[in-house]
Order: sequence, then C-alpha cells, then structure tokens
Amino acid sequence: MKLIASSPEIPLLSLASGQQVEPAFPLRVDRGQIQQAKGLEVQNLKKRYGNLVAVDDLSFSVNRGEILGLIGPNGAGKSTCILMITGMLKPDAGTLMLDGQAYDPRKPEMRSLLGIVPQELAIYPELTAAQNLRFFGGLYGLRGRRLEQRVQYVLELTGLTDNADSTPSTFSGVMSRRLNFGIALLHEPQFVILDEPTVGIDPQSRSSLLDCVRTLSTHGVGVLYTSHYMEEIEAVCHRVAIIDYGRMLQMGTLDELLDRTRTELCIKVGSLPPAVVTQLRERAIVQTGEDGSNRIVLRERTESHPQVSPRALRSVLDLLAEANVALLGVETNETSLETLFLQLTGRKLRD
Repeated sequence: MKLIASSPEIPLLSLASGQQVEPAFPLRVDRGQIQQAKGLEVQNLKKRYGNLVAVDDLSFSVNRGEILGLIGPNGAGKSTCILMITGMLKPDAGTLMLDGQAYDPRKPEMRSLLGIVPQELAIYPELTAAQNLRFFGGLYGLRGRRLEQRVQYVLELTGLTDNADSTPSTFSGVMSRRLNFGIALLHEPQFVILDEPTVGIDPQSRSSLLDCVRTLSTHGVGVLYTSHYMEEIEAVCHRVAIIDYGRMLQMGTLDELLDRTRTELCIKVGSLPPAVVTQLRERAIVQTGEDGSNRIVLRERTESHPQVSPRALRSVLDLLAEANVALLGVETNETSLETLFLQLTGRKLRD
C-alpha cells in the first residue's frame, strides 16, 4: 500500500457549516491502491440464537480507505454482525482479521482501532457535549493536552463549539446525531462502523456527514456503512454487500452488481385470458400476482442508451387491444441498487 503524508488540502468538513476543518488523520491512501491494502476481514462468521441462525457463514472485508456498504432487510443479520465485530457478542464460529493478524475485539488495545456510530444514540444526556467527549476520550486512553485537542477538534467538526457546555437534553435530534458521530472519531480509529448514521437528520446535515465519510476514506480509514437509504449507499460506497437471513447474497462494486446495459418496461393489466397469456409469453415476461393482476415485462439489452424496442412494445399493445384488455399502468424500471435489493430480498414487509 502506498502511503502519503497528510495534507491540509484534504480537510474534513464541519457537519454544521460545511466549512473546512483542519485534518487530524496522519495518513492518506493512494486511491488506486485501495484493493491492495489489507484491512478488516470477516471470515465464516456464524451466530445462532436457539433455532434461529442470525449470521450464517458470513465473509467480507473492508480495506483501508474503502467504504463498504452493508445492506439487508430488517432481521437480515447486520446488527448481529456488527455486535460480533465490536466484541459485544461472541461468535459461535468464524474469525476476524486486522491487517492480516488475528483480531480480538475484547482486547482494549485492539478495540481502540475501531470507532462505532451506533444506530441508537450512545451519549449521556446529563453530561455536556464537552464532558461527553472527555469521558469517551478517556475510555480510549486520551489524556491531558491531547484529549483537549481532540475534544476541540470534534466540537468544531460537529458544529457544536457554541454548545460545548450544553447538555444533549437541550439539543435537537440532529445535534445529538452529530455528537454521536463525533465521539466515534475522537481516538482517530483505523476503521469506523456507521450503523444508519443519518436516521432523522435534515438533508444539509446528511450531505455534510456523507462528505465527512468520504474524507475519512481519503485519509485511509476503512468504513463499514449500513443504511436503508439506497441513494446514500450508491453515493459513498466503493463496494456493496447485500445480506439476508444471515447469508451473503451478492457483493461487489456497483458496476459489478448492476447491469446498466439493461432496461425494463412494465405494463400493468388485470386478469388475462389463458390464450392471451400464451401469446404474450412469446414476446415478453408475464408475472401474475396473488390478486389475479398481471405485469407484462419487456426487457432489452444494449451496449449504450438502454431502451425498449418500439416494435416490441407495439406488438404487445396491439395484442392487448385486440383482446380488449385495459391498461392499469405503465412504468420503466431503471437499473438501481434498490431494484436489485428488492429482487434479491423480496418485497414482503418485515418487522
């Protein structure tokens, strides 16, 4: 891995103002070398609760300077996986590696290599913002002048300098989220786990936070990022891992996962006579719903500017017109991460 000295030309941005904040990370990673940098490796991780298999032989890696998006429906095993990585839950099987060495998150000196932004706020409402930062900084071994430097840096980064002596009980939800995020960066971790960090924050704060995540990556910090917002995953992640029922479904770059040379046009109709279904299936894909309605899907593949052939569309529409079938709707399905996610995990609602 090629390492380059940190430069003030690559600052972090304040979550509140978007203004530049002096960087505090000692290394940058050459973007072309990300895949060669050893990082956090999860190998064949398993966890069972009675008869429920929460994580089933799960493997993935997060390289230095890489942002890996970990996505899945509710109950897919994301939180259980994170709990095992952070040492809060013991795996039944599997190994964790860091830079090619066995990683034991139960050891404080190794756990300090990680920073975590939990989905639920992990701050003390009775302590001020500065006191929260000093407390958590002390847990990571920061003392004296270095601790105060880091506290001031994070207050500036999160836009909470003017609220340093105020308690989170007086904060808005967005301000509490900023403090939650800043605590994870206090000790300059090598890897950061962000568990749905943008829940409940406004678009401006979300944009600034995503900029901070990108800058963490630029400075060689590996990021494991979970979110239900697919546009965030597409915007910041180098690779994406889709899991469900504790197992890996697909993993790769967006270009590897998404076939951007294919487009779909879906025609929604009611019930269809069997003879018409037979004829349609010679031209398109017919999907029948539980309520008897049908989706007629036309797919085309081309090297550039994907579009459905007008001739194929006309053929289907003429056939429906001859059978006096009314159209209920027409939509195009562009290739997106959300489309792939629903194809792999289904559309059924989960608790």
